[in-house]
Amino acid sequence: MRYLGSKDSLLSHIKTLLKDKGLLNPTLNYTLFDGFCGMGSVSYGLYPYFNIVVNDILTCCVVFTKSRILSQKCNFEGLGFDPFNYLNTSTMIEKGFFYHNYTPGGSSRMYFTEYNGSRIDFFRSKIEEWRTSNLITPNEYTYLLGCLLESISATANVAGVYGAFLKHWDTRSKKKITIQPLSYNIDSGLFDNTLYQVGKTLDSYTERIENIIESVKCDILYLDPPYTQNQYGTQYHLLETLVLNDNPPISEITGSRPTTPLRSNWSKDIHCHILFDKIISKTTAKYIVMSYNNDGFMSKDYIESVLKRYGREDTFECRIIDYKKYNNFKCQGNKGHCEYLFFIEKKDTDTVVYESPMNYQGNKSDMIEIIKSHLPNDIDVFVDGFGGGFNVGVNIDSLYTIYNDINFFVKGIVEFMGKQDTYDNLMFIKRLIKKYNLSTENKEGYLSLREDYNRIPVKKRDPRVLYTLMMFGFQQQLRFNSSHEFNNPFGTRYFNEKLLSKFISFSRMSKEKEVTYLSVDYQQLLQLLTPNSVIYLDPPYRNSTGSYNDGKRGFNGWSKELEQSLCNFCNLLTSKHLKFLLSYNINEDIISWSNQHDYQVIYVSEPQGRYNKREEILIKNY
Repeated sequence: MRYLGSKDSLLSHIKTLLKDKGLLNPTLNYTLFDGFCGMGSVSYGLYPYFNIVVNDILTCCVVFTKSRILSQKCNFEGLGFDPFNYLNTSTMIEKGFFYHNYTPGGSSRMYFTEYNGSRIDFFRSKIEEWRTSNLITPNEYTYLLGCLLESISATANVAGVYGAFLKHWDTRSKKKITIQPLSYNIDSGLFDNTLYQVGKTLDSYTERIENIIESVKCDILYLDPPYTQNQYGTQYHLLETLVLNDNPPISEITGSRPTTPLRSNWSKDIHCHILFDKIISKTTAKYIVMSYNNDGFMSKDYIESVLKRYGREDTFECRIIDYKKYNNFKCQGNKGHCEYLFFIEKKDTDTVVYESPMNYQGNKSDMIEIIKSHLPNDIDVFVDGFGGGFNVGVNIDSLYTIYNDINFFVKGIVEFMGKQDTYDNLMFIKRLIKKYNLSTENKEGYLSLREDYNRIPVKKRDPRVLYTLMMFGFQQQLRFNSSHEFNNPFGTRYFNEKLLSKFISFSRMSKEKEVTYLSVDYQQLLQLLTPNSVIYLDPPYRNSTGSYNDGKRGFNGWSKELEQSLCNFCNLLTSKHLKFLLSYNINEDIISWSNQHDYQVIYVSEPQGRYNKREEILIKNY
């Protein structure tokens, strides 16, 4: 079977990887989920070692994949004779759907000769008749359909896919079609034939993987998603029609069935990035193996960033394999084509840390584990009182979350990520980068965007524009003057693949939580607290200064007096039997206050902060 992106030649590398990881062992009784099975090269090759679950949005792919595996298990006892001998020796023809729509006998289309089209209709009709008469089992039915798919591939008048037919008859297409049993040399060294006796299971889906990923129980997830804009539903419409046998309405020119239901967002830039993050996050698999091409939409850096977010970094591996891939005008790329083969072992879900895509000074992304360890269980409402980039709140399990930051610019950025469609947001940013030609070299473009942003009244400014400015500004800081004009100078950073990964995962996680976004003074949050809620307070630090708390940017700074007000607020919470957790740096006043009120002080063992190593403490009243 000729198929775009077939992994026949990559199978030995996949097996070697699994063997090196100690997973190629049938006695483990592991289940492997082949999420984009295509024509089944990987599932077929790995079936001796694993229980297999196959999935593809195209029914013809799932049928062909299953037929390859089932080829060893069909004896046609109920039929009572050899179906291949019967079909091939019979001279019967039928002028059915294929004859009338894919041959010159009933159309101008030249997918098959008139004879072969009529024989295909006969084969398909007879196989369906045997099924409805219960003369063949479901497995035998699937197997015969797979054999018919292979036979069609050998005689079709196409260049390899079915998006269009050739205008002249190819030599191959003039041969009289026969239906032959699928036979593969399983003693070719790829695997040991005796392992077929282990009794592995085979299950299947024909769904979009993003819709079923959480429900498919598996130990290993193998991913081979589309790399380019090729839509497989368009390229293999004819095979889909053959398998479904549903006589669909078709295109007047190509004869294609309606392919909108088969269009995949995995074949679209940005969409595939968003879907990939979801799949890796939601899979039940312990191990993930993925093949991808260096000409694909997703970069190696992006894939690595996502895998390391949800997996153990010490288990990550990327093998680079020279690989001659299918080339056409849509997917030709740079010289040096290669295939990436990724592997990682997933983390426990509760240890995954989602990072804000804002470079917000003083963020607590490195302290999430210790903060979570000192929070009570079963929180009804988690209030992130000085939310900043929302690194803490987005990682806390609670029934309801309140984000708050007095800086409404910061709040606007966090809120658009959590409320607006992620794809739309990223496309907006992408168009903005293109319009102003933003890069690490183009200072003029950056200044032009900054000027255009500041020209707009504050209340009408788009936070997506501000975020884009941040990404290309000096150290990606959020800086304003006293008139609330963004004034961060041009920098040497940009919206890179790691930031894209953070943006997507952070946006998805924010949307999965029930969040209210506020921009008020933290003391106004008192009325929102209940006995089973926790307010987390991460104020500016008195003896440190950032661009957001120096009092020169149109917002209040932080002083000893404000620190005392915070302490009084915490005392008020305690008097009302409300829980608080305070992050702060060590100073004599704060330690004295904590000891005076018998609050628990937790010293963070590792100094925090990328540049200025700060000694942190956590203070709690419960």
